[in-house]
Amino acid sequence: MHDLQPITALGGLETRIDKFERIIITENDDLALASVAARKGYENDCRDKIRKILGDIPKPGQATLDNTEVGFWIAPDQWMIKAPKSTHELLANNLKSFFLNTASITEQSGAWVCFDLTGSGVSEVMERLCAAPIRKMEVGEARRTTIHQLSCFVLCLKYQTHIRIFGPRASAATLHHAFIIAAKSCA
Repeated sequence: MHDLQPITALGGLETRIDKFERIIITENDDLALASVAARKGYENDCRDKIRKILGDIPKPGQATLDNTEVGFWIAPDQWMIKAPKSTHELLANNLKSFFLNTASITEQSGAWVCFDLTGSGVSEVMERLCAAPIRKMEVGEARRTTIHQLSCFVLCLKYQTHIRIFGPRASAATLHHAFIIAAKSCA
């Protein structure tokens, strides 16, 4: 039997944390992700089920942040659902059982890397990286934007001091490098 050990998106055994004077960049590896896409003719049924999970249906540019399961809008009748990997490792399978034929569920955990940027320098760093209106984003807002020529989702978790970024996992090192360079330029 092979003795395999999981690694983070940046290739470490532990998540990476980079601290600067006014910002902390944290690789967040404890996430289970799954996308939910309503099937044609079942849109209302799918929305009802989303409401049961999240308490509310995330509208365009919005996320729900109050539950263990967090969701954000990614396209018309499509949402990304996030939960702690430590308690929801089989999130996609559980969602498939819950949604049945009302939605197509796709496992996304291995497709995305997540970085949390925290501190008083978040707005300055993000303004160097993307066109999302960071200083205007309220808690619970979500935007799709490009960072370093990569399509990413940016969620505001705490006004101007905590931003969560989801980007392509295969480009984790590229994104991380962009964050580091931007953070150093703000120091």
